[in-house]
Amino acid sequence: MPEQDNSIDEMYRQYIIRLERKLRELEAERMELRRELRRYKMEVDKLLSPPLIEAVVLSVLPDGRAVVKSSTGPNLVVNVSSYIDPNKLTPGTFVALNQRGSTIVEILPQYEDPYVSAMEVVERPRISFDDIGGLEEQKRELYEAIILPLTKPGLFKELGIEPPKGVLLYGPPGCGKTMLAKAVASMSKATFIRVVGSEFVHKYIGEGARIVREVFRLARKKAPSIVFIDEIDAIAAKRIDIGTSGEREVQRTLMQLLAELDGFDPLGDVKVIAATNRIDILDPAILRPGRFDRLVYVPPPNEKARIEIFRIHTRRMRLADDVDFTQLARLTEGATGADIRAIVIEAGYFALRSNRKIVTMADFLAAIDKVMKRRRRPYADVTEYGEEQVPVTRRNEGAAVMHM
Repeated sequence: MPEQDNSIDEMYRQYIIRLERKLRELEAERMELRRELRRYKMEVDKLLSPPLIEAVVLSVLPDGRAVVKSSTGPNLVVNVSSYIDPNKLTPGTFVALNQRGSTIVEILPQYEDPYVSAMEVVERPRISFDDIGGLEEQKRELYEAIILPLTKPGLFKELGIEPPKGVLLYGPPGCGKTMLAKAVASMSKATFIRVVGSEFVHKYIGEGARIVREVFRLARKKAPSIVFIDEIDAIAAKRIDIGTSGEREVQRTLMQLLAELDGFDPLGDVKVIAATNRIDILDPAILRPGRFDRLVYVPPPNEKARIEIFRIHTRRMRLADDVDFTQLARLTEGATGADIRAIVIEAGYFALRSNRKIVTMADFLAAIDKVMKRRRRPYADVTEYGEEQVPVTRRNEGAAVMHM
């Protein structure tokens, strides 16, 4: 009997051990489920909580409140939460406001506007001055005014002169203004920031001026840098006394651009290139020395330049022996680099339709007839600015640039 009692006790003991092990497993599972429940409750609270409003601190008042400019537009005098360090609230600090009381509840980290950061050219075009036909004087001007001051600033210090702040490229469309800027971006090791003039125009008051400030702040931060403003006439047209609210906002943006080009804060190692085909409508304030020190005219090509452009565009093509670039240049009088590029492409299509891998002179003649009839247009010299002549010396009238 004692042996039987011992076996029963051992059986109960093992059973109790199994129950205790099972209890511990259930307790662990219960704790895990509670943690998961708390996590889901936090996610639900995040989904149901109202969004915070971004703002910038303008000043801190003696009573502890702060004046902020909210992203919704107006300036607000707001309270500061008790767990915010008031020593960190300095003008320019980004903060978050709650929607109900507009109280500062969080200090946000400093960041660059993603809209402006996207303007930085990361992958540069594979274009150099060797890919440009003609425009030798224009290339020299850009090299001396933009690339040389960034690569060899000591030369200018030894001479005791300040290098130009900016270059304005102007001339008929399709003659290579943007192409020259691409070559500078490719050849320069500086940060290259590209923006179209119309991107400065925004709906809300002061937003365009803010974007201009952010662009030049990014350029100064990443100096040496080059800012290329294409189609600058979109924001730099002559200012008028009478206009709509939209025109007045564009004028505010222009004034901010003028201040950045030649204002209180120096540009330093920041160079500006702008391009336009309507120099006649630009405001006189932006054309004066100190802002754009060099105004470079980019003309349509002469015969010699057109020959170079044909050679550049056809260097990868298989050409027949009868192709004569001199004759093609004579037949394309008045054509721009963009027109010549279109002619070369059309000649390739004519050869393709004939199931040939070699492009003949007949293909080029047919392409010239097609493109020049469709695209021929007068290229009047644009030199008038109101009642005064723009103080520009036109050089290399017969040069031209090819367009990739």
